Amino acid sequence: MNNLAITSSPHFRATQTTRVIMQDVLTALLPALLVSVWAFGLRALVMVATCVAACMLSEYLYRRLMGLDQTVTDLSAAVTGVLIAYNLPVGLPLWMAVIGSFTAIVIIKQLFGGLGKNFANPAIVARIVLLISFTSPMTVWLLPKNSVTPDVITGATPLGVLGSYEGSMALAAAELPTRMEMFIGNIGGSLGETSAVALLLGGIYLVARKVITPTTPLAFIGTVFVLSWILGADPVFQILAGGVMLGAIFMATDYVTTPTTELGKLVFGIGCGLLTVMIRLYGSYPEGVSFAILIMNIVTPHIDRLTGIKAFGGAPAK
Repeated sequence: MNNLAITSSPHFRATQTTRVIMQDVLTALLPALLVSVWAFGLRALVMVATCVAACMLSEYLYRRLMGLDQTVTDLSAAVTGVLIAYNLPVGLPLWMAVIGSFTAIVIIKQLFGGLGKNFANPAIVARIVLLISFTSPMTVWLLPKNSVTPDVITGATPLGVLGSYEGSMALAAAELPTRMEMFIGNIGGSLGETSAVALLLGGIYLVARKVITPTTPLAFIGTVFVLSWILGADPVFQILAGGVMLGAIFMATDYVTTPTTELGKLVFGIGCGLLTVMIRLYGSYPEGVSFAILIMNIVTPHIDRLTGIKAFGGAPAK
């Protein structure tokens, strides 16, 4: 009996620490970064490096100022920085990207208590704040230097082109990229959302590593496909264009701001898909992914309460 070590719970400790999980997410985001550099040049690396540095520095300085333990080494701020960059036009002035990074880390994450206590995905809020505050720079897109154009020039995203023709695929057909170009990522758009194949590779890696389950991404993407088809829109185009793939795989699966049960994740994904299609087809914005995820982040506590599993012998949730 003298050899027994008596300690407080938990007695079983998982090997999947926050840092390990964040390392996996950063690895999964790497294919999209490589495609963005191929499409937009070294400016893509500069944007990502700026957002990551601004996020990590914001977290370090805030926690130092508040006299809190440092958490910057868990890499969650680095992941937020990459996701913010992936949601921005590659040509956005860097000082605006820094403002978005500060907003995400200090206002949305740290002021609510740090990792695990924020009510919304910081990268999503950062994108929306920048879109509302700097609408013109946030809607100026660079076309890939590997497209039919000889150099990197500005142009509309596929959703922007479609919107200019009031949603008519027939009228916009001559100006829209091919499905293969959209799948590979040889189109205009935010830095990290253009390549469906790169994002899919990252998603498969995360599922294989058991960092995420496929429930929310499949529900999100599947709902966009089915509802677009029902409403007369091209479902494949709606999935490949814009931020559906990036949002479904990397932001709608955030541990903190999404439901914990599989049923809750299913409801969350369906809700994101419904809102995305409604905003795209009937709203004033050509894209609706960010707003859809933010709205579903807000209702996540209610989803958790309604879909929570009652412990055996326990009282029903109130």
